[in-house]
Order: sequence, then structure tokens, then C-alpha cells
Amino acid sequence: MSRLQPFEWIVASRFLREGSMQSLFITVGVAIGVAVIVFMSALLQGLQANLVKRVLTAQPHIQILPPKEKVRIQHGQDGALHADQVQAPLQRLKSIDQWQAVLSLLRTMPDVRVASPAVTGSTFIMRGAASRSLSLTAVNLAVYQQIVNLSDKIVAGQARLGTNDILIGTELAADMGVGVGDKLLLQSATGASNHFVIAGILDLGNKGANQRSGFVSLHSGQSLLGYPGGVTSIDITVQDVYAAEEVAQRIQAQTHLQADSWIKNNAQFFSAVKSQSLANTAIRFFVGLSVAFGIASVLVVSVVQRSKEIGILRAMGISRGQVMRIFLLQGGLLGLGGAVVGCALGILSLQLWLLIALTPEGTPMFAVTTDIWMLSGALALATLSGLLAALAPAMRAARLDPVVAIRG
Repeated sequence: MSRLQPFEWIVASRFLREGSMQSLFITVGVAIGVAVIVFMSALLQGLQANLVKRVLTAQPHIQILPPKEKVRIQHGQDGALHADQVQAPLQRLKSIDQWQAVLSLLRTMPDVRVASPAVTGSTFIMRGAASRSLSLTAVNLAVYQQIVNLSDKIVAGQARLGTNDILIGTELAADMGVGVGDKLLLQSATGASNHFVIAGILDLGNKGANQRSGFVSLHSGQSLLGYPGGVTSIDITVQDVYAAEEVAQRIQAQTHLQADSWIKNNAQFFSAVKSQSLANTAIRFFVGLSVAFGIASVLVVSVVQRSKEIGILRAMGISRGQVMRIFLLQGGLLGLGGAVVGCALGILSLQLWLLIALTPEGTPMFAVTTDIWMLSGALALATLSGLLAALAPAMRAARLDPVVAIRG
């Protein structure tokens, strides 16, 4: 393959300078298109990351549960089936069989970051004449903190779960009229009860969760809820949050337990996230298409305007390949130049947006960043669009007959 010669650069740059107004307008057009790509990509990426963070702030990526009860049909002594209606059995909360072995298996899987055993159940929380229903979660705090950081949600007291400590939501504390250090009585459906001291009050970011959520130590929850030595679920975080459903399917196949991912539990939300990604891809495609058509139109006009110059150059002995490379260079330079300016405009637009779009507290609504891969992708898209757009005009210029071109 022949190397690009300086002669072609000289001619290409001269053609661009002679049509400076055309070059300027198309460069501005490319720059605006690339700026839109950079701005929208960064904005949607930041928005999606913020939404996913909010969804996962108080829940694991995957939750392992015991398998659901299935209908077991029994035949009579004669082998015949006597039934006119079959109803699904009532789903009861039960312990995971051999959960320690399951936990060890999960922790050896490369896709799993953290696995935390838990016991969950409903209790009544009482103080004097006041009582409320409570969704109780019993965990090993040191491990569970790596899944849901309760320390960041503390508004009073501290994230501590000793034998008789409990953490409750802000709304529940207000309803019960209690604060840090107050004692509460918890009673489970089995009749077991125990007194707990409020070690901390949490803001889980959701009013409903703050009204009904409570956390105790794993051992205390096992005793109170009637699961001595057992757990009802295993909470998991994975390396890639968007691969949670695939990991859940593999876990379910290996353990024969129910594995529910956050993607499955939030199907509508995840569908909206995918729709945003598709919209961003569509924006990139149409912007790239408009860039390509703009550059192609300028170069087609350039071929017509400079047909005599091309004929003279061909008569002087330059090859068809050199003519093609001259116009391909023009397309590439227009695309690259516009892309560089567009990236700068896109970054500037993002900085202005961060200064304008603020929360009532005066902070940015969510973090927006531009990485090197995003900018490189925008540069590559614009440059490639320029080269592809220049291909047809370049081939047309290369096919010009020198004699016909000189005669006009």
C-alpha cells in the first residue's frame, strides 16, 4: 500500500482554503453535531447512573430465596387421580437448606462481589400503648454494609447492631415518638418477643421504607423470628450491575434456589433505561448521517468547481488514486476539525448545564462526566463520516477525463 505523499496534503489544504466559507460552514455544522453527541451521551450516561444508584441504594443486586412451594398431586391407591380443582399452595417463608454451603459456593464465583446472609420477617413493634407493624431484617452488619451502606443513611445515633440493638426508619421513629437510646418491644408471629434499644435512626430515601423498616443483628433475628441457625435469604452484589440477571440465572441453575435480580424486580425501570440507550444511539446515528451528507454536498460542489484544476493535475501525471486521496483527505480533515471543536463545545455545554441545573440545595442534580472513550468515539464517528462522505465525490473526481475536464 502506497504511503500518503505531502503533495496530496498540499492540494487538499489548498482546496479547503480556497473554499474557506464552505469549509467554515461545514466545520461549524460538524462541530454542532458532535457537541450534541457529547452533551447528550454524557447527560444520559449520568442520568442512568444516578437512577440505577437510587434504585440499588437500598437493595441488593441479586437476592437468593428458597424455592417456591409447588403443587404436589397424589394419586389414589388404584393409581387414579381424583380432583376437580387444583390450587397453588400458600407460599410460606422458610429457611434456605444448607445455606452455609450455598454461601461458600457464591463467594467463590468470580462475578459475585459480596454475599450476605439475612433473615427477614414481619413483627409488631410496641412502646406503651403504641404499636406498628415492622418489616424486620436481621443481618451481619459488617458484611451487609458492603451491599447497603447503612452508615450513610444514619441521621441520628450510629450504625451498630449489638445483641439488643435495632435501627429503624425516620418515619417509624416519628410515629412511635422515640429516639436514640429508647427501648422497644418486638413481637413476632410465633409469639416470641424481645426488648431492643434504638442504636440509630435511618433515612432510607423512601417514605414507605422509613415507616416499616428495621434492622437487628443476625443472631437476634434468628431467635426472634424462629429460624435458629437458619437464614431466609442471601443478598448479593455483582461486579457488573447490568449483568445481574445473567448471573442470577447461573446461580439458580447451580443451586436450584430462587434467584431474583434487581433487573427482574424492576423490569419497567430497566426497560426505560434501555429505551434511553436506544434513543441515544438513534441520536448518534442521525447526527452522523447529517454530518456525512453535509460534507458530501460540499465536496460534490468542490469537484464541479475544480474540474479544470483536476484535469490539469491529471494531465501533469498524477494518478487517479492520488486524486481520490486528495478528496478523501478533505473529507477527513473537515470531519476531524469539526469534531475537535464539537468536543470542546460539548464539554463547555456540560459545564454550563452543571451550573444551571441545580437542586434546591444548590448542588448539581447528578454527576456528569466525560471520559476519554466517549470523546474518542465522537472524534472517530465524525472523522469516519467525513471519509465515507468523501468517497463518492472522490471517485467521481478520479474518473474525470483530463481532456474533457480542461475543455470545461
